[in-house]
Amino acid sequence: MRKPAALATAAPVFETDRPIVACLGMSFWKRRRVAEFLGANGDSPQFCRTAEAAIEIAGARGGAVAVWASRMPSDLAEMATRNGIPLVRVEDGFIRSVGLGSDFLPPVSLVFDRGGMYYDPRSRSDLETILAGTVFDAALRERARLLAEKVVRQGVTKYNLAAGPASIAWPAGKPRILVPGQVEDDLSVRFGGGGIRSNLELLQQVRGAQPDAFIVFKPHPDVLAGHRIGAVPEAAARRLADLIVEDVSTAALLDEIHEVHTLTSLTGFEALLRGKRVVCYGTPFYAGWGLTEDASGIDRGRRLALDELVAGTLILYPRYLDPVTRQPCGPELIVDRLETPELWRTGPLVRLRRLQGVMARGWRELISACLLRFAR
Repeated sequence: MRKPAALATAAPVFETDRPIVACLGMSFWKRRRVAEFLGANGDSPQFCRTAEAAIEIAGARGGAVAVWASRMPSDLAEMATRNGIPLVRVEDGFIRSVGLGSDFLPPVSLVFDRGGMYYDPRSRSDLETILAGTVFDAALRERARLLAEKVVRQGVTKYNLAAGPASIAWPAGKPRILVPGQVEDDLSVRFGGGGIRSNLELLQQVRGAQPDAFIVFKPHPDVLAGHRIGAVPEAAARRLADLIVEDVSTAALLDEIHEVHTLTSLTGFEALLRGKRVVCYGTPFYAGWGLTEDASGIDRGRRLALDELVAGTLILYPRYLDPVTRQPCGPELIVDRLETPELWRTGPLVRLRRLQGVMARGWRELISACLLRFAR
């Protein structure tokens, strides 16, 4: 039986996951989905609590250890090397879900990276290897072009959160710049932020470089939800940004702005899909290929066309799992599934998590207000 084109591309990628026999650092709510990704090959990985247990199981079964990249123990890489155990870092893919991972919503896309991780410029990730060395044939480039058009047409972003249209009264004659907020303790900021460690510092940099622009600041949804740090005091943000937006669709904003200025946010990649100018103050995976303006001066040694960047980033690098059949699929099917609301209904655990986030955000704001009052 002949495989559909999307599945024919996806299935061989899953073959590289066969040796994974132990998983580490996976939150309880992620484990079932990770097992489904790896189970597409008939594997049954064991979830471990400690690095020692994972290394022991991998050694006994002759396989690899997969670890959630942002929760990797500091000594795991050295332990794996010493014992001859392959190490695979796991993270969410770039088209993830309808809703936040921090709200316990499982992903339909993951990346399994044996080289490093796409957001960490200290090592060469599998994504960088793909982008630097792949010969993108005409068929793959055309598929990538059509995929990018589909993503833009359907307003797809990483989390696809329900939000309203932009409805902004843009001033005439001024460049419209979007500055997407980020989670400040995120590893992409810590390792790839180019020395900028906070959203306030980024806003200061952008305003200094663009004193006459109309700057829109959009806080990160995980920060707004109260799960992560990165809030900018409103008074400080309003001194630097002309407008702060929260309940506005990122896709709608990208349709109306002229430029995105960012550290490492995926919004920069999503802006490239829409033909926008992107200025990077850090070193995200999409910088250095000749498609962005890079304050860091990063140069990957190769110039890519946009459809080549899309092919590597959205087709060749991630793995996708159909939320209906729980089978490997291509990104095109996932984009279609995002338009089916009943597939993304939330359960009581998600609702409880959201309530927890609202309460945590409220406490942070109260403490900040008290500290500011005492400082006066």
